[in-house]
Amino acid sequence: MLGSEELVWGVLRDLETSALPENEKALLRFVGKVNLHSPEITAEDMKPLYQAGWGDDAIYYAITVCSLFNFYNRWIDASGVHALSDEAHRIGGKRTAAHGYVRK
Repeated sequence: MLGSEELVWGVLRDLETSALPENEKALLRFVGKVNLHSPEITAEDMKPLYQAGWGDDAIYYAITVCSLFNFYNRWIDASGVHALSDEAHRIGGKRTAAHGYVRK
């Protein structure tokens, strides 16, 4: 299922009914709150993540990735950089699924 465009569309349409495993749904719910309501996050928001098997490192990385994408998107929008085409995003997604974010 990793690398499945169908899975991605399912998550984008409706996280709750998507085929994503429940522990990953919990993390994405949290990331949604980081994205939209970060000042409201409390220790209570961490409990479902710990119950789903996520540790402090994973939570830290999720917060960091969300924050960096927010920065990147705002920088791109404000600086006038042209958006990538859908096909360029598809190619990048396949490359990332196959090789990860780290380039060697």
